[in-house]
Amino acid sequence: MITTRRQSLQSLAAAGLILPGMIRELLQANDATSTSPKPPHRAPSAKRVIFMFMNGGVSHIDTFDPKPFLTKHHNQRIREGRYYKGADWSFQPFGQCGTEVSTLFPHIGGMMDDICVIRSMQNINGDHFGATIALHTGSDTFNRPSIGSWMSYGLGTENNNVPSFMVISPGLPYAGGQVWGSDFLPAVHEGTRIIPGPEPIANLQPQAPHLNVQIDELHALNYLNAQHIQGREDDSRLLARIRSFKTAFRMQTAAPEAFDLNQESDATHDLYGLDRGDTQSFGWQCLVARRLAERGVRFIELIDGDTHVDTNWDTHANMSNYNRLARNVDKPIAGLLMDLKQRGLLDDTLVVFATEFGRTYWQNSPNVTGRGHHAKVFSSWLAGGGVKGGIVHGASDELGNLPVRDIVSVHDLQATILHLMGIDHEKLTYRHAGRNFRLTDVHGRVVNEILS
Repeated sequence: MITTRRQSLQSLAAAGLILPGMIRELLQANDATSTSPKPPHRAPSAKRVIFMFMNGGVSHIDTFDPKPFLTKHHNQRIREGRYYKGADWSFQPFGQCGTEVSTLFPHIGGMMDDICVIRSMQNINGDHFGATIALHTGSDTFNRPSIGSWMSYGLGTENNNVPSFMVISPGLPYAGGQVWGSDFLPAVHEGTRIIPGPEPIANLQPQAPHLNVQIDELHALNYLNAQHIQGREDDSRLLARIRSFKTAFRMQTAAPEAFDLNQESDATHDLYGLDRGDTQSFGWQCLVARRLAERGVRFIELIDGDTHVDTNWDTHANMSNYNRLARNVDKPIAGLLMDLKQRGLLDDTLVVFATEFGRTYWQNSPNVTGRGHHAKVFSSWLAGGGVKGGIVHGASDELGNLPVRDIVSVHDLQATILHLMGIDHEKLTYRHAGRNFRLTDVHGRVVNEILS
């Protein structure tokens, strides 16, 4: 008797009807690989995070931290090989709060009443790689899970049809995929990378000719997985991989709809500075981020720039690149904030604007147009999700060289983000290599002064 492929699949599925339930029980029993919603430690202020990372080190002196002293003493000699460098752009107060912002960001400036600017950020490493992973993982030397992975592990997902942690990144940033890696956490918590373009997630279209054929194939896969997992029940990466196949199947329906911006009005496109049909710009990233936020994604990261100096914020030689870089993100970011606010989503969505470090207040000869790395102090900002708007927290000295008040370390920022999501950063731990690890390691404090 000749058995067709379809009959074989149905036979295997029928023979293993009870086995998918066994897998489900194993997955649910292993909390580390589970993406089911988990209760927070406290009542959260935010339900989700949109984390915008400006790759390359944004100069605080030219953007969110005005330094009149440097403007006044521009090109004056400090000592041999060092000269003061003032900002290449002017600053002006914005909003009722009067927070001063560079004219590079007129649209973001217009949202200052909703934004808390931190002018006393400090990183633990002045190299791009070390500073980038420190900001994301809490460690500047060793591989560790990213903040989005910790969030997924700690809270699970609100929507099983999409991953709880998604990253929109046109290219690879400094430190590459470690930025969204799960390291020793189960792979199910790793960030799903979206690449702007006509196919944001590769292989999302089903390969099977019909849905019923694909369902049969998945039943067969369940049967084989159940056979393979026997005796390997403690292998969290295997459990995570099995779960990822289930998520991938559900995403084939949910994800294309989330990326379909044709459903958005012309007014919404204009709000983000986005032309219809554009799938490459930062405006596209921001509008997709809002749609993913609406669909229950816990942590959404938007990355601007890669490792090429012409396409990131690493301006050793030519600060004029900021004109183009700022124009690319200014209106989209402001549009995202306005859109979230209009839809009533900003109150429970935490928006973070971050970079790995700032830039130096000096250059090695007069009229040089670039700046070097500077991790001792720089600026970031937060909006929504339980953060006070219209305030400035912390300060740097008149040179923008050192913090003089209310230092906020990368660990403090991480602890505060977790806190706003209802997580105690000291209680969110994972047992690995004989000890409990956490995102903030042995550091970090919640910056209560900025909380509403």
